[in-house]
Amino acid sequence: MPTITFIGAGSMVFARKLIGDVLSFPALADSEIRLMDIDERRLSQTARVAEAMVENEGLDATVLATTDRREALDGADYVLNMINVGGEEPFENEIRIPERYGVEQAIGDTAGPGGIFRALRTIPTMLDIARDVEECCPDALFMNYTNPMSMLCRAMFEATDVETVGLCHSVPHTAEAIADYLDVPQDELDYWVAGINHLAWFLELERDGEDLYPALREAMTTESVYRRDTVRFEMLKHFGAFVTESSHHVSEYLPYFRTEAETIAAMHGEGYAERMPTGTYLEGWTARSASRDEPTIEESLDEVGVERSEEYASRLIHSIETDTPRRFNLNVSNETDAIANLPNDACVEVPCAVDGAGVRPCSVGELPTELAAFDRQHVAVYELAVDAALENDREKLHRAVKLDPLTSAACTLDEIHEMTEELLDANDAYLPRFD
Repeated sequence: MPTITFIGAGSMVFARKLIGDVLSFPALADSEIRLMDIDERRLSQTARVAEAMVENEGLDATVLATTDRREALDGADYVLNMINVGGEEPFENEIRIPERYGVEQAIGDTAGPGGIFRALRTIPTMLDIARDVEECCPDALFMNYTNPMSMLCRAMFEATDVETVGLCHSVPHTAEAIADYLDVPQDELDYWVAGINHLAWFLELERDGEDLYPALREAMTTESVYRRDTVRFEMLKHFGAFVTESSHHVSEYLPYFRTEAETIAAMHGEGYAERMPTGTYLEGWTARSASRDEPTIEESLDEVGVERSEEYASRLIHSIETDTPRRFNLNVSNETDAIANLPNDACVEVPCAVDGAGVRPCSVGELPTELAAFDRQHVAVYELAVDAALENDREKLHRAVKLDPLTSAACTLDEIHEMTEELLDANDAYLPRFD
């Protein structure tokens, strides 16, 4: 009976999905589910849904809800992290202040000024959690879902002894998109993917031993297909590989697509010519915040059931608990040189073999030079940003933002310096002190 702790369980929709995933496996249906959040009302809602799942499905699982993090972690086998630190105000600052300087972030939670400042306000809480894990459940596997994935995982690798992996659904979602473009069943695709989170690359793409890249290149010549994924098809055309994040999101990782209004409109198709798609995740998150503050489950608890989503966490736990071999793309330390031409202290997203022995990153060798170049630049940004957070180093923070590809394409160095100082002032209440 594994004990599985969810930190940030007040994120009811996502927590509900992950709890249902766990309980969908008979071998995990007697798990002890521990839910922790600092928001008692949202925590209570998630707990009621989890209890309804157990009752309606006749399962042997137990559910504990608590605002005491150490109680939730005591003796846990697995810890799933899905926290949000700071809420709406700093997030809006991280989008709108750079926007005034011409930095048009699409999502702004994993890269760019928005991702860097989100990391700065989240890392101290992550390290607090890690200290509790080290004392309360030192052998637990810590599975991180919180963004910015690469920076938070890197901080955990550098500053803690907690075994940490980062989970992101961009690889299976990209495989689903490719299968759709090629009109083939997704479960018939074979692929080998590696890089960093949101900038990993389909190095091999096959079906029954046949290379599917020629068919994908042919598919993108159809205008209706091309318009569905413009940025990724442009990267395929110019650099030879398909990347693992949506065109909208990955556009902010690159210097080519978000510095001119005409290019933004052209790359994002119909409906965007009148309104440039900047800060769309912020706008959606803000719109959803009102519903998060209202009761949402009163009428449907007797209908709550268990379903399995595409998320990795439950399958990873099941593989370890039942010694069932599976392969996942996970965010892990490159200390084993899984990607030979990226730094060995980087957080990389690579295929990992998982079974009863745990998580083992696979060796990928070297990425093609041109693909490694994109990843190395972000790895350098992440290193500086994490060091800035761990060392309270203001100068490293400035250099991290100045190295960001989108920011440096849009602004002068002096403008970036001024923008960073403005962000520090605006989000002062949410940040550690910087020297």
